[in-house]
Amino acid sequence: MQRNFKTYFYAFLLGVVLSGYGSVSAFSATIYLKDSLETPENWFLLDPIDDGIMGTGAEKAYEKLLQGKAPKAMIVVAVIDSGIDITHEDLQGKIWINEDEIAGNGIDDDKNGYIDDVHGWNFIGGKDGSQVDNDSHELTREYIRMKAKYGDIDKEDVKRKNKEEFAYWERINENFEETKKEAESNYNMYNNMMEGFSNMADIVKKEFDVSDFSEAELAGFNSDEEEITAAVDMLKQMFGMIRLEDASINTILAELGKAVEHFEVQAKFAYNVDFDPRYIVGDDPEDYKDSDYGNNDPTGPDPSHGTHVAGIIAANRGNDLGIEGIADHVLIMAIRAVPNGDERDKDIANSIRYAVDNGANIINMSFGKSYSPGKKYVDKAVKYAERKGVLLIHAAGNSAKEVTPKNNYPNRWFAKRGTSDVWIEVGASGPKEDENLAASFSNFSKEGVDLFAPGVDIYSTVPGSKYENNSGTSMAAPTVSGVAALLLAYYPELEPEEVRTILKNSVYKVGEDQVNLPGQDEIVSFGDLSQTGGIVNAYQAIQMAERMAK
Repeated sequence: MQRNFKTYFYAFLLGVVLSGYGSVSAFSATIYLKDSLETPENWFLLDPIDDGIMGTGAEKAYEKLLQGKAPKAMIVVAVIDSGIDITHEDLQGKIWINEDEIAGNGIDDDKNGYIDDVHGWNFIGGKDGSQVDNDSHELTREYIRMKAKYGDIDKEDVKRKNKEEFAYWERINENFEETKKEAESNYNMYNNMMEGFSNMADIVKKEFDVSDFSEAELAGFNSDEEEITAAVDMLKQMFGMIRLEDASINTILAELGKAVEHFEVQAKFAYNVDFDPRYIVGDDPEDYKDSDYGNNDPTGPDPSHGTHVAGIIAANRGNDLGIEGIADHVLIMAIRAVPNGDERDKDIANSIRYAVDNGANIINMSFGKSYSPGKKYVDKAVKYAERKGVLLIHAAGNSAKEVTPKNNYPNRWFAKRGTSDVWIEVGASGPKEDENLAASFSNFSKEGVDLFAPGVDIYSTVPGSKYENNSGTSMAAPTVSGVAALLLAYYPELEPEEVRTILKNSVYKVGEDQVNLPGQDEIVSFGDLSQTGGIVNAYQAIQMAERMAK
């Protein structure tokens, strides 16, 4: 996973595509794509028919179907992510507590193999409490591994039995060199852009004695000095291209600064062959049988992404604070396994098993990458979840590409054969039933993506009891997790396969709508982008579950 790349800048900023959105491993990165026409902050809860907004119909379900009806079960949703701010004001009473563990006594009271795991577990921390923040991309790690085997061997000298693996090395090598160069170029470009705009803004601020200014205020700044006029004109062009209403220069520079930080991390850590923070954890990352590592801090150094995900699912609906989550009778199990970089297969496999063994009903996975050397171990964990009756919901990714069994991990396709019956793959959709219904960044697949869900400009919780709009399939997956949790709370007898069937068969159908193909200058039917050709809909799902119950 990449660092949450939060910027209001459109891809057309200065005519440059924000390649970080579509580069290797940009699957779960949070993306801001500000809609030029404002939509309600809670749009993902609204209904396509009653409200004219392409939300989930969750509020309609509560008002018309669940009013006066008591939930039958408390549902546990494990959020495998970057960490969660469990102290957030809008998540109080919504965080899972391991009742069999005595906090702070340094003893594994429940004998589950994890000491003091009161709210979850951190698989990317050290036993001394230290934390992995940045990590490399899986591409970089594979490049290092394969280069050690084939870096000094000519193609004609490769033995026949190794030719397939050597071809894999050639693809890795080419991909690594290309994306590493791109990341360095982007960092230099955005850093120079930041310096240039900051200098121009400082000139204007000093000349007109202001600390901040909007586009409208800039239009009134006039000067006879060539330097001042040039700075004003350039900033006017910048405001015009960004098209963000009511934005001030300080807001824009702050967001641009985040873009610089994002690409700096890419250049300095993600593709750095000399960077390996795994010593912090202290395990052997290649020993997949080992699960005795990590620590009990499920928050970590930057829980922004995971906190936002958790709020979509479970933010308190009755406290008159911030937002309302989708599910009202749910607890969030916090599992930290996703750094600022790519998650490791060992950590994901152990995270899934931890969630299953400790009572999770649903596992939300808003992360992903392009390579998976330990896929067979993740597959085993998925099959384990399947046997234990746990539903897995995964974000399809933000690379605007068609996902296949070989380019997007983890996935429902098992390495040997078959697919998981408890896996739901989710694309991201926007608030309006128009050509932009499919989010411009969303991955898609008629075979590999089950359905779409609200994932553009979603307002939810972030650390420090604050709230922000984020976009990405990272937001669409917990939207579906929330609807699934809502179903199970009122119909706990449903098996995960049945929940999956209901969610797919109860979508709000828009398959015939003509939409922009994500990432391409092409119009396609929305139905070509997923198996169902629809948007998850809580109202229709509850109706279907009720019919099945009767």
